[in-house]
Amino acid sequence: MDTEHIVIAGGGLAGATAAKTLRSEGFEGRITVVCAEDEQPYLRPPLSKEFLLGNAGEDAVPVLSAGWYQENDVELLLGEAAIAADPATHTVQLDSGTQLEFSRLLIATGAQPRHIPLPGSDLAGVTTFRTFNDSRKLKEGLSVGGRKVVMVGSGWIGMELAAAASSYGNAVTLLGLENVPLSLAIGPELGGFFRSLHEKHGVQFRLPASAAEITGTDGKARAVVTNSGEVLPADLVVVAVGVVPDTALAEAIGLDIRNGIVVDSSLRTSSPDVFAAGDVANALHPFTGEHHRSEHWSNALNGGKVAAKAMLGQDAMLDAVPYFYTDQFDVSMEYWGYPTLAAGSAPVIRGSMEENSFIAFWLRDNAVVAGMSVNQRQVQKHIKALIAGRVRVDTDRLVDPSVPLDQLLPEG
Repeated sequence: MDTEHIVIAGGGLAGATAAKTLRSEGFEGRITVVCAEDEQPYLRPPLSKEFLLGNAGEDAVPVLSAGWYQENDVELLLGEAAIAADPATHTVQLDSGTQLEFSRLLIATGAQPRHIPLPGSDLAGVTTFRTFNDSRKLKEGLSVGGRKVVMVGSGWIGMELAAAASSYGNAVTLLGLENVPLSLAIGPELGGFFRSLHEKHGVQFRLPASAAEITGTDGKARAVVTNSGEVLPADLVVVAVGVVPDTALAEAIGLDIRNGIVVDSSLRTSSPDVFAAGDVANALHPFTGEHHRSEHWSNALNGGKVAAKAMLGQDAMLDAVPYFYTDQFDVSMEYWGYPTLAAGSAPVIRGSMEENSFIAFWLRDNAVVAGMSVNQRQVQKHIKALIAGRVRVDTDRLVDPSVPLDQLLPEG
C-alpha cells in the first residue's frame, strides 16, 4: 500500500467514534467505514427513548453530521458488509465482492437481535427492535394510540418500549422470564420499583411467562398465546429478548471468541493488526481483572476512542467506569459501576424510592462498586469518583442525604 489504510467494519457509534478519533489524533492515511445498513452511523439510545417518543427528530440520531465524513476524507461504504478477512495478506472481503487492503482493521460489528423460534413470528405486526428503521416503524405503529401491544422481554429495551407504547395511549402487556423485571440487572428491589412505576401508568405484567405462539388472521397478528395458555389480544407484538454479538467476521478470521471477540484492555484481538470495539468486544477491564462485554452506548463511545489510539500505537486502555442510562415515564436513571462486583449484594438507598428520587449504592468490602441515581442531579461525578477511587465508606453516612457525597471522598 502506498499509504496506511485503516478499515472499520461496522457503522455504529464505536466505528464512527474511532474514525473521528483517528483524525483528531492526526492520522492522515485512508479511513474506510463499512456500514451494513444503508444509514450513516447513528446512536441507538434515542431509538427507544426520545426519537421513539417524538421528542427528537431524525437529526438527533446520527453520530456525526452528514458532511463530516467528506470534510475529513473518511470513506463511508453504505449497505455493504465485511464478510471475510485475511490478516496474513491484510485484506478484507465485502459482500459486494470488493476487496480492501488494510494496515489495521477494527471490527465494530455490534450485535443482532436474539431470535426465538416462535410460531407466528412472521405475521404482520410482529417485530424485533434494533435498527433506526425498526424505531421509525414502531413509532408509526404506536403513535396512533388505542392499540393493544404485547411486549415480549422484560429487560431494559423491553421496559423502555413498554413505557413509550403506554405514553402514546396504548394498552400494554409485558411478558418476561424473570419474577421481577430487570432483576438480573439491578436486583428484585429496584426491579420492583420499575414494575410499580409501569403499573401506575397502566402497563400489565405477566411474570414469569413466555410467548408460546402468535396467532393471527389474514396474515396479521391478533394475539399472543403464553406458555400458560392465556390468550393476549394484540395489534402489535414486539420481541425484545436481548441481542447476540455479531461475530461472523471474527469467526471467519479465526479470532478468539468467548461471549464476543476476546480483546485485551487496549482492544487488541488474538490477531496482530486486528482490533475490536463496542457491543461485539469482550474486553479485559483493568479495574476488575475480568473480561466484560457491554451493550451500552458509553462502552461503544469509549471503546471507539481507545481502539483508535491503540491502532496508532498510543498507550490507551478501556478503563472507564461502565455507564448507562434509561428514561421511562417521569423517571430518569443513570447507572455507573460493575454489575459482576455488585452481584449478590443488596443495595443501600439514599433518598426516597416512594418519591422517585434516590440513589442506590452497591458495596463490596465497604467500597462502592456500583451506583444508580434516579431523578437526582449533580451527583454523577461523585458516584463515579467513589467507584473509581475504590473509596471505603461509612454506610450510615453514605445513605444520609444530609451528608454531601463529596465529603465521602478522600481529600485532594
